[in-house]
Amino acid sequence: MKIGLVILGVGRWGVHFVRNFLHHPSVNLIGIVDPSNSNLENCKTKFNLNEQEIILTTQWSKIRENQNINAVVIATPASTHYSLIDDALNLGYHVLSEKPLTLEPAECVALTHKAQQKQRILFIDHTYLFHPVVKKGAEIMRAQCLGELRYGYASRTHLGPVRQDVDALWDLAIHDLAIFNYWLDDTPIAVQAQGTTWLQSGLADVVWATLTYPSGFKVYLHWCWLNTDKQRRLCIVGSQGSLIFDEMSSNEPLVLQHGYFEDKYSPTGVEKEVISVTKDEPLKNVCDQFIQSIYNQNVEQAASGKVATDLVKVLKGLSLSLQKNGEIINLVS
Repeated sequence: MKIGLVILGVGRWGVHFVRNFLHHPSVNLIGIVDPSNSNLENCKTKFNLNEQEIILTTQWSKIRENQNINAVVIATPASTHYSLIDDALNLGYHVLSEKPLTLEPAECVALTHKAQQKQRILFIDHTYLFHPVVKKGAEIMRAQCLGELRYGYASRTHLGPVRQDVDALWDLAIHDLAIFNYWLDDTPIAVQAQGTTWLQSGLADVVWATLTYPSGFKVYLHWCWLNTDKQRRLCIVGSQGSLIFDEMSSNEPLVLQHGYFEDKYSPTGVEKEVISVTKDEPLKNVCDQFIQSIYNQNVEQAASGKVATDLVKVLKGLSLSLQKNGEIINLVS
């Protein structure tokens, strides 16, 4: 039986859900909801949609009780997630939500519990955790190829798009936070952040942050949407080498850079190892796994409410530190 599905939100990211689900062999796309008529029209034109077969509406209330719906995709601003997901779960629908799950950890916990009580799938689109490069990187980390871990760093910068509802922290940080937590198989116990605002009052355009993990391992991060030097690069440094994920390198996105010191700090064993990785589309993997989760009634850990809650806790801590001009925020009471 095909899954009857509705997509809420077809902005910059939501249209990719339409692309993936429109011809999915296990999905019947019933409707698309977006408050913008322009977004709906663009979606209709882009995918040559037939309104006799797929409902296009600006109001969720007009379609929410359609008897053919089994699942919904939420790709709306994060501030709307809680109410929409809560409503969908109450109606008995499975939910695939864009990240972050909500803006508050307590709301994440409440939705996770409700999904369990309703015996419905709540699947969060932590896209990078379904990226073949990130999955391969996790395998390398589990094999302890880097020796004693030293520190990590990441930079995610570009010139726009500039968000008007959240700052660069809430826009960009969750990707790197998710990868580091996954690779380290842990979550930070303390965070620190500072930022600067040029474009919009109250919304930082650039953020510098530090994460501290239980082992004492630290990660240093740089996020900015006002920088023409586009970077999406992440690295973990160890005593025997470094693991580098450079998304801007199409030919060598994952590199294990070997090398260590001998004698009086003499570089030894310096060798670049390009890791072979498949080129699956991460979002396609997300969509496929969501449908599979409905059939199996089992959510992959990477898309779970627990992972989502942990990430929102870190984001909240960083945001508080940002407001307090770099004060260290302990995440463990």
